[in-house]
Amino acid sequence: MDKILVLDFGGQYSQLIARRIRSEHVYAEIKSSGDMSCEKIKEDGYKAIIFTGGPNSVYDPASPHFDKGVLELGLPILGICYGHQLMAWLAGGTIEPSKQGSEYGRTEAVFGDSPLFEGIPSESTVWMSHTDSVMQLPRGFKGTASTNGCPVAAMANEEKRLYGVQFHPEVTHTSFGRQILRNFLFRIAGAVPDWTMEDFAETAVLEWREKLQGKKVLLALSGGVDSSVTAALLHRAIGSDLSCVFVDHGLLRKNEGDMVMSVMKDSLGVNVIRVDAQERFLGRLKGVTDPETKRKIIGEEFVRVFEEEAKKLGSPQVLAQGTIYPDVIESGRGAAAVIKSHHNVGGLPKDMGFTMVAEPLRLLFKDEVREVGERLGIPKELVWRQPFPGPGLAVRITGEITREKCDILRDADAIFREEIEKAGLGELPSQYFAVLTDLHSVGVMGDHRTYGSTIALRAVATDDFMTAEWSKLPFELLERASGRITNEVQGISRVVYDITSKPPATVEWL
Repeated sequence: MDKILVLDFGGQYSQLIARRIRSEHVYAEIKSSGDMSCEKIKEDGYKAIIFTGGPNSVYDPASPHFDKGVLELGLPILGICYGHQLMAWLAGGTIEPSKQGSEYGRTEAVFGDSPLFEGIPSESTVWMSHTDSVMQLPRGFKGTASTNGCPVAAMANEEKRLYGVQFHPEVTHTSFGRQILRNFLFRIAGAVPDWTMEDFAETAVLEWREKLQGKKVLLALSGGVDSSVTAALLHRAIGSDLSCVFVDHGLLRKNEGDMVMSVMKDSLGVNVIRVDAQERFLGRLKGVTDPETKRKIIGEEFVRVFEEEAKKLGSPQVLAQGTIYPDVIESGRGAAAVIKSHHNVGGLPKDMGFTMVAEPLRLLFKDEVREVGERLGIPKELVWRQPFPGPGLAVRITGEITREKCDILRDADAIFREEIEKAGLGELPSQYFAVLTDLHSVGVMGDHRTYGSTIALRAVATDDFMTAEWSKLPFELLERASGRITNEVQGISRVVYDITSKPPATVEWL
């Protein structure tokens, strides 16, 4: 199997680059630039390398650099943004602040002759995000693209198969970005597209059957896609030696707990223990309004419940987790920046007696996990369910969490999702949900004055969740949802629709 190394210099799109490559059925893995050396790259047998973007200036001594010997390994290399500038710097070029200042957003580029741009129009839109530029090309390189603000928007040393682009081909805002990546993978690097989820699922089942033979395994089943696919895969591998604990903390969506149990236990035959801990969680959350404090309380309480259930089961030796590749990357590797810490990355819980962790999805992105889930026979309603934060409704309710507020939000959210799903839209939004705000306003019901809560509806379209556009839902759909929510959900007097994109907002409110 051919492997592409995505050498990470701190860029926000590192994961997206790897996902784009894998979508072409070529395996890519992300490694921090601080974790790799030329010797390690040679040992690991990569087919090609991609240098990612990053927030630094290459002429800053504190910025992440690399051994310039990487350019002499004979491997095709594509430098993107900071990676483009770093390639030029390592090869002897000059990098300076752009004379026309920062260049950010959609920009028209003119392309010259290059294998990297085969099949690309001579002029098209690219996505720029930089303040520095290549001012003098290194020896052996030629400029292959330009914009009004960036004379060297791309460069190439075709003899050594070294290519750099100042723009971001991995984002959808670059018109022919995917074609550029395909050209690098197949025309320049000669990669073979043999990375498939069918092969992964079959291999993973056999691998974990062998690794876990004779061991008892415990999995915390949240009902989310990652843990559900982990459960289905390990159940196929080791059957009754797997026990799953499903903690119902009272913060799930409407009928969600019953659906999870129906699919996992009744349909797939997975051994699942459902723990009703609603009163326990709501008690701990009483009076708490800060979102981060809510998260910490939920996480701590979840661990306590899980520990108690593990003891009842005789303390199994192996802890299974639904860790996926973004969890690993976002929790930081080597010198890479930590975007956010994940509870399921970082090793064994020290006081629970586990001797091993099983993470069969650790190498996969979310879309790959969904594909594996379908191949394992998980129904589509679970595999393709709407993304849902770990703390559940607690981070979709502003202010204090109460059972009454959870019930209100559950009903409003169910109505909104139902109206979208039966509207016959050509394409569903990537994510859609309701938020219960702590705003109250005057309303009129019949001949009576009311003073009720405000529900905010949110729907976004994205293919990477790093940027997102608010969805232009039909007014008739919003009208039906608003009418049903104010009529059917007691305590709601107003419904608003969030029309903020990401950035500047995030997808979730809290």
